[in-house]
Amino acid sequence: MKKLGMAGEGDVVVAGVSGGADSVCLLFVLCALRERMGFTVKACHVNHGLRGADADADERYVREICGRFQVECVVFHENVELIAGKRKQSLEEAGRMVRREAFEKVCAGEMHARIATAHHRDDNAETVLLNIARGTGLRGLCGIWPVRGRWIRPLLWAGRDEIEGFLREQGLGWCTDATNEADDYTRNRIRHHVIPSLEKQVNPGTAGHLNELSAQARELWELLEQETERAYRSCVRRGGDGGSILDKAALEEEQTAVKKQLVRRCIAEMLGTEKDISAVHVKNVLELLDRQNGRRVDLPGRVSAVRVYEGVEISRTGKAGPGRTGGMPDAAEETILEIPGETVLPDCGGEDKNCRITCRLVPRDSVREGKDIPQKKYTKWMDYDIIKHGLSVRGRRPGDYLEIDAGGNRQKLKSYFINEKIPREEREKLRLIADGPEIVWIPGHRLNPAYYVKDSTKRILEIKITEERTDVRDDQGIDPGRESR
Repeated sequence: MKKLGMAGEGDVVVAGVSGGADSVCLLFVLCALRERMGFTVKACHVNHGLRGADADADERYVREICGRFQVECVVFHENVELIAGKRKQSLEEAGRMVRREAFEKVCAGEMHARIATAHHRDDNAETVLLNIARGTGLRGLCGIWPVRGRWIRPLLWAGRDEIEGFLREQGLGWCTDATNEADDYTRNRIRHHVIPSLEKQVNPGTAGHLNELSAQARELWELLEQETERAYRSCVRRGGDGGSILDKAALEEEQTAVKKQLVRRCIAEMLGTEKDISAVHVKNVLELLDRQNGRRVDLPGRVSAVRVYEGVEISRTGKAGPGRTGGMPDAAEETILEIPGETVLPDCGGEDKNCRITCRLVPRDSVREGKDIPQKKYTKWMDYDIIKHGLSVRGRRPGDYLEIDAGGNRQKLKSYFINEKIPREEREKLRLIADGPEIVWIPGHRLNPAYYVKDSTKRILEIKITEERTDVRDDQGIDPGRESR
């Protein structure tokens, strides 16, 4: 705690105490150090209203042990199931957010407050492995930080077995949450099955090595943040509407990792959060630097990036213009498809919905001619080898055309819409998969016959379009509000 400056003279340390072994150990350790280090200890307990009599028993035990240690205990009663429904969150996520909010309430009005949670070494190993499995970059490898703002984790160096052994030595009991033994949550499955299997079959030091990896990643991340801050001052300037302009010449002098982090930071400044910013968004912005002026890509939350003379400007798209509605594409808006990979288009599914376009290459020798080709409205297979310019998703433009039969006869897109009696308002909303000026697929309507899978096709491209809600979160990263039991 001294080495990392977690708490000191005059601080108020608010400890999250659930009644589980980890949090009881945390409370004991803080109370043992409070006089020596000069801080005050408070406890915060949240009764989630999910486990009935068991939760009430946990609350009674927390009140009892806080009384024994002469610690002020603030208890919150929350209906997490109801809150999860209102916020459209999972029970696990709603519980994390409720605890976080409770800790912040206890800290309100305190000049020098710290929030201590009982995360330990095994929690960190699980977090790193979970992030790797879900897909992560360097930041996800950092795992759980010992200190992040006012949040501190004094037990992060210790293992679960060490903590429980220490409590037995001190004659301290703890509550056991039966839900921690179930495999309903992904983290529990990693704890009960994945890490034990790795330690048994690969290396008994797996958890320790994952913690060493996260410590090294945190060192590198801090260096990257410093370099990004330096580069931000030389590569970024404010645009006229409050956006950011990335200077192409200055940016080209920076390392790739710094470039990516600068782009992510500029997008996050417009969004107010890093949520929903994926690697493909950063990649699409950087690719604009090598394209002609005026080219543009959509980003989450009605933010866009446009190639300008100096480099790339990232700013808010703003409200829909005359004759347009939210989610309606402009002809200039174009996003290059990630092949293979995923491309996310913000707001194209309407209010609180994004479109996810998933592209994958299908092995030709695994396909039974005619039988495996999907006949779904929003999943199509096509001949990847005949694509001339690369695929993008965009609104319609003058000169767009498509082939309408196997004989190669072409038709202007406008004529096709008229012949198929597609209403004008629907035409304006359609997102088109295009190969230059040729329309490959009008999702929900027609696939260009020229791109059909044929006997001569060597590589098959599958494109699948799905809608997803943007108000449902799946926290993959560091969670300072999660209280380990």
